[in-house]
Amino acid sequence: MNHTALAAGQPFPQLTVKAVGGGELSLGTPDAGFDWQLIVVYRGAHCPLCTRYLKQLNEKLSDLHRLGIEALAVSADSLEIAQHQLADVQPEFPVGYGLSLEQMQELGVYISKPRSPLEAEAPFAEPALFVVNDKQALQLVDISNAPFTRPDLGSLLGGLGFIRNPDNNYPVRGTFK
Repeated sequence: MNHTALAAGQPFPQLTVKAVGGGELSLGTPDAGFDWQLIVVYRGAHCPLCTRYLKQLNEKLSDLHRLGIEALAVSADSLEIAQHQLADVQPEFPVGYGLSLEQMQELGVYISKPRSPLEAEAPFAEPALFVVNDKQALQLVDISNAPFTRPDLGSLLGGLGFIRNPDNNYPVRGTFK
């Protein structure tokens, strides 16, 4: 399979996934009260690094909210498997499940096959992080092909604070063609 990443500054694909707490989540469209959205794509319950990252996201959530940024996470896990992992995480942010192969491909994330049925039920997304701005364009993108390479949330938060400060007039980076 070819890997095609989303381009910085381009419109973020409007995708909908089922929410662990019921209903649906709209990726790329923040809820009322927020004008930006941070989307964390995680590998799933089989990944202890993902569990730790989601807990760290919980710790940074109020700081993100102060910047007007909604945070959510999504994986390809089934509802039952996601609920099992989230019982440990206790997320204060929305979590989606059931990310399809087609949606993973549209997001341009790396996809892995499980090494065994004990790892995961089906192919899953490797970690990715997207920040969608108020124009519903991709402001920041970080796509990894392994569980141990993902952005430090403290550094990300500092950068987002800088970007969101109107005095800095900071553009979307990486758009040179």
